[in-house]
Formats: sequence, structure tokens, C-alpha cells
Amino acid sequence: MVRCAAHFCHTIRPMTSLIDELEARGLLAQVSDRAGLDAHLASGSRSVYCGFDPTAASLHIGNLVPLLVLRRFQLAGHLPIALVGGATGLIGDPSFRSDERALNDYDVVENWVARIRSQVSRFVDLEGNNAGTVVDNYGWTRETDVISFLRDVGKHFSVNAMIQRESVKSRLEREGAGITFTEFSYMLLQSNDFVELARKHGCTVQVGGSDQWGNIVSGIDLIRRVLGDQSYAMTVPLVTKTDGSKFGKTAGGAVWLDAEMTSPFSFYQYWLNSADADVVPFLGYFSFLPVSEIEAIGREVAEHPERREGQRILAREVTRIVHGEAAVGSAERISNVLFGGDVAELTSEDLEQLELDGMETTSAMGDAGLLDVMTQAGLAKSNGQARQLVSSKAVRLNGKVVDDARWRLSKEDALFGRYHVLRRGKKQWHLVLMAS
Repeated sequence: MVRCAAHFCHTIRPMTSLIDELEARGLLAQVSDRAGLDAHLASGSRSVYCGFDPTAASLHIGNLVPLLVLRRFQLAGHLPIALVGGATGLIGDPSFRSDERALNDYDVVENWVARIRSQVSRFVDLEGNNAGTVVDNYGWTRETDVISFLRDVGKHFSVNAMIQRESVKSRLEREGAGITFTEFSYMLLQSNDFVELARKHGCTVQVGGSDQWGNIVSGIDLIRRVLGDQSYAMTVPLVTKTDGSKFGKTAGGAVWLDAEMTSPFSFYQYWLNSADADVVPFLGYFSFLPVSEIEAIGREVAEHPERREGQRILAREVTRIVHGEAAVGSAERISNVLFGGDVAELTSEDLEQLELDGMETTSAMGDAGLLDVMTQAGLAKSNGQARQLVSSKAVRLNGKVVDDARWRLSKEDALFGRYHVLRRGKKQWHLVLMAS
């Protein structure tokens, strides 16, 4: 991925306040003291933080909502702090989960922290007058012994109040579930993070997903008790799709921000396939287009849904933010080829994306027979059917019709010495990888 958000996002347009802007975009779920937060943000440049726990080797598109909110705060003149939870990632957040997270090994989490730290650094500008910061909470958590933590932090928490938090209460009330002390302690760790950032960075605002509300307001209370200071919180909604299906999931799994886990082409396709009713909300959450422009796009979608122009704008905008301008060009080039373009236009990088997750693939040895490969790839039920398809000129190899059933695939004829793009009819595609 390339650093991109700092270079082509629109500056937030003037409104009554930044919070008004976020609300207009559908990005405001809860706020601790709206009038106080408005005044606080208007009176100077404030440090604002959001935490991201390393629960996998990459963040996914659900994490993109609060991550871009940090960027919006930076564009409005504030100082964003992206916290990667090397410590909290070892514990696991119980918020609104039906079961306990599996505890990952230290070395696994450490590797994920490094990858995610690099990832979030691409979405906030780390230089300039209001430069962002990326921190790891393992740095201060490992320096605190358990007795000091219980005395200095634990004494400020009422167990009676903690079990009333919705994220904990829902687990306690679920039959056969319960919650371990390990997960129960997560709220204390996240609250302590807010205190540490307040001490070290003057941080006064925390943002996060709406499922984090209980943990965040506990941090506000701890700052008041320990430091005697005022702090603020706001959350963004958890994204849902209007058809009821789970946001951020495909048949192949989660949609990751890492280009090595979800290719830019598949990433682009995810947004391109958005339902009409989701286009306007998603543009509000995931783009930096002005609200007035998003409203105009919404009218276009309503009047001419068959054009799918809103989906194309959405796919371009989000892919550009996450992967850069070149990735948009690549995704659109691949899409054009698969809908009737010339296979010869594909670059080696395009084909690598298709190999990763954009097309079903089959490996073949050099000098493999075309009929055998078609059967192996599932493009024909038998060599007899494959022969019939070839003789009827329904098969293309690397963009050219093949009508010789004796044709054999070779590395010499392969694109970039490795790939054969096989097509049956108009819509059935398969990528053949020539074994080295």
C-alpha cells in the first residue's frame, strides 16, 4: 500500500462544527458531552486517539471507519494518535462477543503489531504542524507490575458498575457463557491507556466503534479520578448492510486492508458490488467527498440505478484511499478485460492479483493438454465435453480462440512465462499457473 490519505482527500468543508460534519456523514453514534466536545475542539488543536487491537495480521474494512475518522480530525487541525494494542491484543476484548477470544502467542501478536503499526501509519500524516503519532500500549503496560496496577488502577473500578456495562452484562446473562477474569480486566487496561496518553501526549479525546462505548467512558472516569482532568469520547456506528448480510465479509472471508491478503482488484470489486441503498451511507463513511456531492450521487443512483455510477465512484474512492491511484487503474483494467477486453492488456501485477484471490486457479505442468486442463479446472465435465467446446470455438486461451483439441499449454506461450488465462464462453474464467 502507499501513503495516500494525506495526498488526495478533500479538506473537510466548513460547517457548524467537526461533530456536525461527522453527524452529517452518519459517523456519530454516541458522544459523552456534545456541547463540551464542540467547545473543546473549537478552542485549540487537540490530541485524539483511537485503538486498534492486533487480532489478525491486517486490519479489515470495518476498522477503516474509525481510522478515517482519525484522519478527519487531523484534517480539521487536531493531532491523531493511533494506538496499536500490543498489550490489549494479548488479552482480547470481550465487547459483544458470544464467546472468549483465543489467546495468541506473544510472538504472533508482536508480528501482527508490527504489520498493523505500519498499516495505520499510512492513513495519518506523521509529519507537519499537527503530525500524527502511532503508539503501542505494550510499551507502558509491560513496565507496570500487577500489584501497582491493582492499587493504582483497579481501586478506582467498582465491580458492581463494571458488570452493568452492556458488553459485560450480555455475556453474564447468556446461558452457559460467562466471562473470564482475563477478559473482565480488559476494561481496566483500555481505561489505563487513555490515562497514559493523557499524561504523555495531552490526549483529551477518544474515538472508537460503538461497541467500545463502555470501555471508553470508563477511561473518562479514570482520568477524572487519577488526573482530575476533563476528557471526551465519541463513537462511530458499526457498519451494517441494508440487505442484512454481514458487512466486510465475502465467500472468501474478510476484506482486508493488506494488499497481500485481499488484492486491490478484489477490494475494488467488493465496493463495486454494493447495493444501491448502501452507496450513499458508504460514501459518507469511507470517502472524503463533500456531503453535498454525496447527496447528488444519491439522487443519480435513485434516478438511474442501472448505470451503477454510484458504485463505481465508491469503489474508486475507497480503493484510492487504501491502495493508491495505480491500484484503481489496475482494478479497472482487470474489470474491463473480464467484461470483454483484451487479455494482452493485463500486466504481471494484474495477473498476480488474480492469482491471489481474483480468479479460480489451477496448476499445470509444462506441455499440458488443453482438454485435460479444462477438465481439471472444472470448465468441462469430461475430455469429451472439452473437445466439443473447443471444436465449437467456445474456448479462448490468453484472449485467442483455440479450435485445435490437440493444443498443449507451455511456459513459452504463457503470459510472463507463468500464466494462461482460460475462458469458456463469455463468463467462465480460469487462471492456469505453469509449474516451474
